[in-house]
Amino acid sequence: MVMQPVLEMFAADDFVLRPVGEHESFGYLVLNGKLTPAEVGTAVMRIADSNDSEPEEEHAPCPTEPLGIFPHGLLTMPDLFAAGGFRVTDTTTTGTVFVEPGCCNGLETWRDWLDVLDGTGCAHFGHDPSSAAEPVGDTVRLTHDVSGTDGSPVTELPADQVRRLVADAQQDLPDFLSLAGAWAEQHLPAHAAPVTAALARALDLASSP
Repeated sequence: MVMQPVLEMFAADDFVLRPVGEHESFGYLVLNGKLTPAEVGTAVMRIADSNDSEPEEEHAPCPTEPLGIFPHGLLTMPDLFAAGGFRVTDTTTTGTVFVEPGCCNGLETWRDWLDVLDGTGCAHFGHDPSSAAEPVGDTVRLTHDVSGTDGSPVTELPADQVRRLVADAQQDLPDFLSLAGAWAEQHLPAHAAPVTAALARALDLASSP
């Protein structure tokens, strides 16, 4: 089994900060410390675009060029969103996906996995599909789609194994953030610090686990 933080992607043609990579619309980009600069740019673009909003009066003023309208929401909104989540895939046999982030799920909710491991509740990861994780004794049950679809993949893993998977996926996030910070220093030198801080908030890395 492998658990990876994935960012939901979509095609966008109006991002002016380069380089960014080509990526299939509505696919997923795995976030880790091994991404190319173009892939990092793609991820930054996607997170910023997910939070593209005009700042309200009580928020900070719009940044000046060369950023233009692109990062207004990312740099000014208090609650940020990074579409995606932790995906769980069986890599030893059929490649079955047991947890796939659905619509409206975000990477900023990754700590829900810790609640599952603590036995304090279930976690749901969006819809279409409606993947879920729930504690069952000393195991964690993973269901690809709990919405009633017949034949939806289900598995139960020892809680200790899931804890290791979560720890690995959790570490991928600061590894990616380190690359994103370096990318911002190169391409957005005047705004690297606030951009990196905003990305940390979007990934819920602004506080310690």
